[in-house]
Amino acid sequence: MANADLMDKLVSLAKRRGYIFQSSEIYGGTGSVWDYGPLGVELKRNVKDRWWSSMVHQRDDIEGLDAAILMHPRVWEASGHVENFTDPLVECTNCHRRYRADLPEVEGGQCPSCGTRDAFTEARLFNLMFKTFMGPVEDSSAAVYLRPETAQGIYVNFLNVQGTARQKVPFGIAQIGKAFRNEITPGNFIFRTREFEQAEMQFFVKPGEDEAWFDRWMDTRMEWHRDLGIRPEKLRFHEHGPDELAHYAKKAFDVEYEFPFGWKEFEGIHNRTDYDLSRHEEFSGKRLQYIDPGSNERFIPYIVETSMGVDRVMLVLLADAYREEDVEGEARVVLGLHPAVAPIKAAVFPLVKKDGMPELAEKLNASLRAAAIPSFLDAAGSIGRRYRRQDEAGTPWCVTIDGQTNEDGSVTIRDRDSLEQVRVATDKVTDWLSERLS
Repeated sequence: MANADLMDKLVSLAKRRGYIFQSSEIYGGTGSVWDYGPLGVELKRNVKDRWWSSMVHQRDDIEGLDAAILMHPRVWEASGHVENFTDPLVECTNCHRRYRADLPEVEGGQCPSCGTRDAFTEARLFNLMFKTFMGPVEDSSAAVYLRPETAQGIYVNFLNVQGTARQKVPFGIAQIGKAFRNEITPGNFIFRTREFEQAEMQFFVKPGEDEAWFDRWMDTRMEWHRDLGIRPEKLRFHEHGPDELAHYAKKAFDVEYEFPFGWKEFEGIHNRTDYDLSRHEEFSGKRLQYIDPGSNERFIPYIVETSMGVDRVMLVLLADAYREEDVEGEARVVLGLHPAVAPIKAAVFPLVKKDGMPELAEKLNASLRAAAIPSFLDAAGSIGRRYRRQDEAGTPWCVTIDGQTNEDGSVTIRDRDSLEQVRVATDKVTDWLSERLS
C-alpha cells in the first residue's frame, strides 16, 4: 500500500467510523483543527488515562496538576517564548501566500501554491503564539497568550505542589492539557495542528543526578509505547544535534514513529537543566530554590521533561493498527488496536430478530456496560457485515447470541485478530472479557 494511500484511507476511516471529523465541517471546515467523534474521544481518553495511571497512580514520586490555559504574560517572557518561539516566514509576491522558509519547496525557490519560481520575499520572523486580550480594553497592557505548551504552568507551581504534597527531590509533576500554536504550515491530518493536547511530566532532580534520570526516563517512555502494541521496528530514538537543541536544553531525544510521511517525533525527552526555574525566579523575584531537609542544602533543581503529543499518539495508533486482509476471498479492513485502548471492547450480535435473541442481547449489552466494559449492540445486517464494521472500528471481540444460546446458555465470542471463536456461558462473558482487559 502506498504511503499516500494509507493516509487517505485513515482520514476516510476516521470520519466513517466516528473517530475524527473536520472542525466546523458544515461551514467548509477550519484549517488543521479537528473534532473527535464518539470513537475518537474514547480512544483519546483511553490513551490519556493509561498515561495518567502510569505516571501518577502507579508511582508515589509524581503528583498531578491542572494549570490554567491563560497565564501572566511575563511567564512567556521568562520562558523565552516571546523572544525565541518564532518561525522564519517568506511570502510569494505572486499569490501572496506565506510559508515557513525551511520547507523543501521554498528552499528550492518554487511556491507550493502557484508554482512561481524565485518570487519569495526575504524571511521575516513570526511568533507562533495566539494572542488575545483580557478584560474590556484591547490594548497592549491587556494582552495575554493562549499557552503554546503546558510545561510552564508546572514550573510556576513547583513550590506549591512540592510543599502541599510534601514531596522530596527527586519528584515529578504531571499534567495533561490543551496547547495552541499558530502553525503556518500545519498538516498530515492530526499530526501538526493549531489546537492540540499534551501529556507532559517534569521531573525535578538534584544537579549532577540529571543524566542518570534522563537515561531512566528514556527507557521508561519507550517501554510505555511498546506496551501499547506499537510495532517495535516502527519506533526509534533521534538525538538532537547541536544545531537542533532548543535554547533551554542540555540534551534531547525524540521518540519517533515511521509514519506514512516519514520518521517523525511524537514525544520528546529533554534535559532542561535549571533554565526554567532560574528564569522564573529572575523574572518573578520569588525564590524557587529547594531546601534539602537532610542537609539544608539549597539548590534550583534540574528538570528532566517527557512531553508527549496526545493527538500524535492517536495518529501513531491508527497508522500502526490499520491493515487490509483477505479472508476466504473477502477483503476486510482491520484496526488492530490494543484492547486496553480500543474504544469499544465488545460488540453484541443477536443472530436473528426472534426466539428471544434481541432481548438476551440487550440484557448482555447492559450488563457489560454496567461492568464498565464499553460495548455496542448491533442487530442490523448480515453477521458478516456486522463483523466487518466492528473490525474496522477496532473492536477486539464480537459476542454472538445464536441458536445454541437457548439450548445451553452459551454464546460465541470471536477474536478480531485470530478470528478464533470460543463458546462461553452467557453469565461468564463479563468475567471472560474483564480478565483479558486487566
